[in-house]
Amino acid sequence: MPRFNPRVATLAPPPVPSVHAWGRAYDGALGPVIDLSQAVPGYPAHPDMLRWLAEAASTTASTGYGPIEGDTTLRTAYARHVSALYGAALGAENIHITAGCNQAFIATVIALAGAGETVLLTNPFYFNHETTLSMLGIKVETVTCDAEHGFVPDLAAMKAALHSGVRALALVSPNNPTGAVYPAELIAEIFALCRANDTWLILDETYRDFLETERAPHGLFSDAAWQDGFIGLYSFSKSFCIPGHRLGAITGSARAVSEIAKVMDNVQICAPRAGQIALARALPALDDWRAENRAEIMRRATALKTVMARLPAWTVEAQGAYFAYVRHPFPGTASTEVARHLATRAGIVCIPGDFFGPGQGEFLRFAFANANVETILALEERLKTFAL
Repeated sequence: MPRFNPRVATLAPPPVPSVHAWGRAYDGALGPVIDLSQAVPGYPAHPDMLRWLAEAASTTASTGYGPIEGDTTLRTAYARHVSALYGAALGAENIHITAGCNQAFIATVIALAGAGETVLLTNPFYFNHETTLSMLGIKVETVTCDAEHGFVPDLAAMKAALHSGVRALALVSPNNPTGAVYPAELIAEIFALCRANDTWLILDETYRDFLETERAPHGLFSDAAWQDGFIGLYSFSKSFCIPGHRLGAITGSARAVSEIAKVMDNVQICAPRAGQIALARALPALDDWRAENRAEIMRRATALKTVMARLPAWTVEAQGAYFAYVRHPFPGTASTEVARHLATRAGIVCIPGDFFGPGQGEFLRFAFANANVETILALEERLKTFAL
């Protein structure tokens, strides 16, 4: 009998379907399921966005292949958006559109590192980053981010981890799973360490539109050397509520974009056309609507803080954008077991810290952006009475 690729066969099943299966075993005794698992917006797309998608999908233009790097109209519109946010001078040549941010990551790492080479992640890490590297035969090393430092990387630990041969460092800020926001000054210092080590810095900013401040999250695009060592990733899914249309973006040098295009031609050829056409209209037409959504996410974040403050046994160790990283009150019990019982007995579906790296058994990830304020407030009674 032929065998499967062991780099795939040895991976655990995808986490989100696994925890949803636990939720299906809940009997509904405490009310509807509270889903805090997947990072998806808990409100619909703007009506204009839906209309533009429908209009684009009904044209013959959207049925054909487009440029590998993405439609020029969207690349130009997004370059203008990024330039305004960061006070930088970027053009369409600096942008590559992808079918979601996961694809942006996999295309980028294939362009930067080969099998047997090393990419550095933080621990806890976004599980899809780790599994992507494992499937590709790229060695994964980690630098620990702990509760004592608010799950923000320690600069000394980062310096020690960036040894010769580390091809790239991948960071996520605001972080998935912890929600921690990395200060701009720290990101600049980490980039300097990467430059000194000839290591690429990949910064995944999927959740940047949900920061409490509208200031630029970092100043790397003002660094004269940014094109020689920095690549930014982004997702349109959360900001525009269109995760099913799979659209993300890479920002890098023109050379990096051309190298990544070689990968994309073998993976996707081009990102979905209808979504690209619609997004080119949505930027910047829906800026005010997106700002309202950011305010709504802030209300949900405040509601969660209020609930957790009343539950001293449950500790929020970090929170931001879409996520809270919560220490559960059952020392010695793996987070996978705690999460399974939360889902089956209390109807609270979340992702255990064990899925995000070694040593994360004390934690759970609550993706609070999925739930409205009323639903989040209902957590209090369920967590207060929950016992293993």
